[in-house]
Amino acid sequence: MVRQAEVEVQTTGHREVHDLTPTVTAMVRQSGVQCGIAHVFVQGSTGAVALMECERGLKKDLPRLLDGLAPPSPDYAHEQTWHDGNGHSHLQATLLGQAISFPITDGSPLLGTWQQIVLIECDIKPRRRTVIVTAIGE
Repeated sequence: MVRQAEVEVQTTGHREVHDLTPTVTAMVRQSGVQCGIAHVFVQGSTGAVALMECERGLKKDLPRLLDGLAPPSPDYAHEQTWHDGNGHSHLQATLLGQAISFPITDGSPLLGTWQQIVLIECDIKPRRRTVIVTAIGE
């Protein structure tokens, strides 16, 4: 069985970390898949999804780390081509990735105690993100 659903998330812009766990958990449960794999994907080249502990400190630390790895700068070729201020946003999202997968057991995501599903907004302005959840299994 394969079930797919999507949710729209309005972000506030660069450095926002949004906890998707309750929404994705509900979507997986509604899928009817008891044992299988869940796949979460965010559309767009400046958004990312990840598994992490979604607590106040890490919600500050992750964007700070990303800004250290790919800081805002006019020196990126993307900036020199488009002059839109978000060259670093594309690079940060690429480092994290736009998709994650995890097991479904007994109809629910099988995550660790301190593991949440998060959407990271890497773009410099608010965005309306489409997150697609696919549950595959029986």
